[in-house]
Amino acid sequence: MKIQNRRDFNAGLMFLGIGLFFGVYSMDYSLGTATRMGPGYFPLMLAVIMGVLGLIVLVMSFVPADAQEPPGPTDWRGVGLILLSVLLFGLLLPFTGFLIAVLALVFLAAVASAESNMKETALLAIGLLIMGVGVFGYGLELQFPVLPPIFTR
Repeated sequence: MKIQNRRDFNAGLMFLGIGLFFGVYSMDYSLGTATRMGPGYFPLMLAVIMGVLGLIVLVMSFVPADAQEPPGPTDWRGVGLILLSVLLFGLLLPFTGFLIAVLALVFLAAVASAESNMKETALLAIGLLIMGVGVFGYGLELQFPVLPPIFTR
């Protein structure tokens, strides 16, 4: 069998790997039953769904499709910047507040794409700030600083 779509093949392997990883680590918690779920039940079900999805995508990568353009090389710089932006958000949130952490996340992630422009990125950042504070701050009442601690004393 010949791989017809390398992108789907890689995505299928990634989904299978993520499903396997979380499936193994969910076994450290009690599963319970479907009517009385334990803390490991939900992560295990998500891991199974992720694994099944990965298997479907992996099998479909071997099916010949209509004329497709071959995928280009992977943009590792972009992947690294996206991962770095999420890591930076997690590190900044307790110290600088939600406002600065989201701005850092959005603008660093925007640098990952050559197609982004400042006006759209700024509008996205404002929208995410409004929605984030509304959903997480007021809707779910999560306790996180919105402004840097220096402004809240």
